[in-house]
Amino acid sequence: MEYFREKYLERTNVKWLAQFLTLSFVAMFLPFFIHQQIITGPIVNAILILALFFTGLKSALLIACLPSFMALAGGLLPSALAPAIPFIIIGNMIYVLAINFIPKKFYFSGALIASGLKFVFLLVSVNIVAAWFIKGNLIGAVGRMMGVEQFITAFLGACLAYPILKFFKNKSL
Repeated sequence: MEYFREKYLERTNVKWLAQFLTLSFVAMFLPFFIHQQIITGPIVNAILILALFFTGLKSALLIACLPSFMALAGGLLPSALAPAIPFIIIGNMIYVLAINFIPKKFYFSGALIASGLKFVFLLVSVNIVAAWFIKGNLIGAVGRMMGVEQFITAFLGACLAYPILKFFKNKSL
């Protein structure tokens, strides 16, 4: 037991672990409780930014993979969009990477750019996938869900994350 404590427990950053698990939990289970994209989307995008600043890039990229699967399981994402999940995950990763690489003093400009990149990627890729797999009038709903709403929810997520980051003064925003 002493070996285990020395090797693992003493090297564990409890603060990081608590932040990672909390943000992961909210990102995973929020789609089960709130079935409106205009509410869930900004919160999930805010969580991605908070994860980036509080737990680091690798952790934020990992968390970026979770919400899409849970949105599908929770009913927020129509089952017809299951083939689009990898693209949604990549869109979330593009959002996190763009926020990460833009200087923090340009937070809102960076948020606009990141939101725009996510929006363009999802609009193009998901509509291509939708054309292959989705028939009928559902394509219009997919276009709306993966179109401008993605830009709006991504930018609102950045706006939601900003006061939280300022409150904790993380990474000197």
